[in-house]
Amino acid sequence: MTTVFSLTPEAAEPRLPVARRTLQRLRQVPELAPRYDGHADVRTLDDIAALPPLLKDDLNSALAHLRPRAEHGATWLFQSGGSTGAPKLGHAPTGFYMAGVHAHWQPLDRDDVFVNAWGAGRMWGAHFLVAALADLSQCQVIALGSVGKDEYAEWLAFFAAREVTAIGGTPSVLRLWFAHARAAGLELPHLRKVLWLGEAWQPQVEEDMAVVAPAARRWGMFGSTETWVVGTNTPDCPADTFHTLPDQLVHVGEDQLLDFTTLNPEMLNPVLRYRTGDAGRLEACPCGRPGRAMRVLGRRDSVVQVRGLGLHVDEVIARVEREPGVSRAQVVISETGGRAGAVEVLLLTRPGAAVDAERLRKELLAETFTLSTAFLHDPENFRVRPVTDLISNERTGKTAGLVVREEE
Repeated sequence: MTTVFSLTPEAAEPRLPVARRTLQRLRQVPELAPRYDGHADVRTLDDIAALPPLLKDDLNSALAHLRPRAEHGATWLFQSGGSTGAPKLGHAPTGFYMAGVHAHWQPLDRDDVFVNAWGAGRMWGAHFLVAALADLSQCQVIALGSVGKDEYAEWLAFFAAREVTAIGGTPSVLRLWFAHARAAGLELPHLRKVLWLGEAWQPQVEEDMAVVAPAARRWGMFGSTETWVVGTNTPDCPADTFHTLPDQLVHVGEDQLLDFTTLNPEMLNPVLRYRTGDAGRLEACPCGRPGRAMRVLGRRDSVVQVRGLGLHVDEVIARVEREPGVSRAQVVISETGGRAGAVEVLLLTRPGAAVDAERLRKELLAETFTLSTAFLHDPENFRVRPVTDLISNERTGKTAGLVVREEE
C-alpha cells in the first residue's frame, strides 16, 4: 500500500507527528469526528491511507470550527474557486511557507527584474505568495496586478525599457500578455523566466512566448489555497510533472485521485488526505532528477450533470481546441433552479482565423452522447459561439474551463 506515496516510509514517518496532531484537531470538529471513529493514531503510511479523505466542504467545516491562528506574524485568509461551486478557504501565516519552497526551488535570483502579474487583493493568495518568493530571492519586483485592455501596449513597452527578465501569473493571464505582445509585434528580448501557478499550463502560451520572448522558459508550481505549494518544476520537466516538497505527502488513491497530507508543523490548514479533484500518478521525471515526481493527469471533478446526464467538460474542451483556428474554449452552463436550461461553448479564436461555429455545433451534438440526448427536443439550447474574450474571474484573472450561471 505504501508504494503509492510520494515519500518512502523512512522519509515520511519521522514527520508523521504532524499528521497525528492534524488528526487530533479534526476530531475536535463535531461534523467530522464520527468519521474517524475506529482509526488509530497515525504511525505509518498505511495508517494514513486507511483514513477517509477530506473534501472541500469538509475542510471548510474544519476551518470554520478551528479558526487557526499563526504563531508568528499575521494570519492571512484567502479564498479560491467559486466559478463552479462554493469558494474554498485557506489560512496562512506571513511568509506563506515560501521559505521551504525557496530552499528547494529558486527560479529567481538577485539579478532578476520580476513582474508579478497575479491579481492582488480580494482574498486571492497567489500574488502575495509569489511576492514572498521574490523577497527571498532578493530580486527587483514590479507588482502589477490586473490590467485593462487598453493598457497592455504601454506596460509592455515599460517592461522592455526596464529590461524585465521574469514574469509570473496564471496561464490565463500570461496568455493575454504574450498574445497582446505578439499581435502588436512587440518583443521582450531580456525575458528569460515565466513563473506560473493556479491553472494547468496552456500550450498556446508557449507558442506566443517563442515569438515574443524566445529565450524565456517556464517554471511551474502546483498547489491550492488549502494545500499551498505542493510541488514545483523546471524548464527540464514536462509541464504536467512536479517534484513534491519534502513536507508534502502525496498519495495516489482509487481512480488515480490524488490526496495531500501536510507534514509541515507550521501549516494552519488541517490538511490530511485532502482531495483537490486532481488525478495523477507518481513516476520518474524526464529531467533526470532522482526519485518519483507527481504527474498531474487532469481533474476528475470536471464531469457535471446536464439534465441528469454526465457531461465530460474537459473532453468537450479538448475536442473543440483541436479545431483549426481555436485558441481556447470554455463551456458555460446556464441553470434555473439547479437544472441546466442551456449549454454554450465559447470559442476564442486566433487573430484572422475563421471557424464555422454551426458546423462545429452539429458535430458536437452528433459526437457527444450527453449533448445529443439532453438536447434532443430543444437542440437550439446548445450553442457554439466565437467570442473576443472568455469569461474570467475579475478578482483573479483566471479563466476556468467551466462556468455555471444561475438564472432567475
